[in-house]
Amino acid sequence: MRKALKDHQFGGLFIFKLDAGITKFISTYYFVWEQLKRLWKMYDIAIARILHILSIVLWIGGVAFVTLTVLPAVKRFKSKEERIDFFERVEHRFAKQSRITTLLAGLTGIYLVFKLNAWDRFLDASFWWMHTMVLVWLIFTLLLFILEPFLLHKKMREKAKNNPEQTFRNMYRMHIILLLLSLITIIGAVAGSHGWLFF
Repeated sequence: MRKALKDHQFGGLFIFKLDAGITKFISTYYFVWEQLKRLWKMYDIAIARILHILSIVLWIGGVAFVTLTVLPAVKRFKSKEERIDFFERVEHRFAKQSRITTLLAGLTGIYLVFKLNAWDRFLDASFWWMHTMVLVWLIFTLLLFILEPFLLHKKMREKAKNNPEQTFRNMYRMHIILLLLSLITIIGAVAGSHGWLFF
């Protein structure tokens, strides 16, 4: 039987006997946490930018994959009903990932604007891509967190029963529009952040 180490008093109320394994785990966790805090203080803007870009790559990359690969493949299905069923399964799994990446993109974006004090860019038409960033984020956030789970899913199912061909075409058209808007925003953001403001 392992010998208990020492008692730790937390808040003067509780005393816990921690064995060597638990003590080592806590000390390692504390060390890692302190290192992460130190890194965040030193490189918070760089880390926020990395997380922001990664989340957008996964988010918009996923939209591009669904739009340019999954939907054209689904279109070749013989059964019209099967198209909707398969697409819904794929979209459901993709939506879970998209909710996380969209949320992360929004949080890191707000943090960067706040930390860099870049609010005045929203008053300058040269930084139009800042406005489209917010617009694209709001559209996807509204779709993923409100419209799709509470309204669109049920409505699309009802329309698919009556006219699956038209329902699929509408979905594909919507994905194309969202992807084009997202790509225009990315082009503007990359060019604008390197000094090419277009006007």
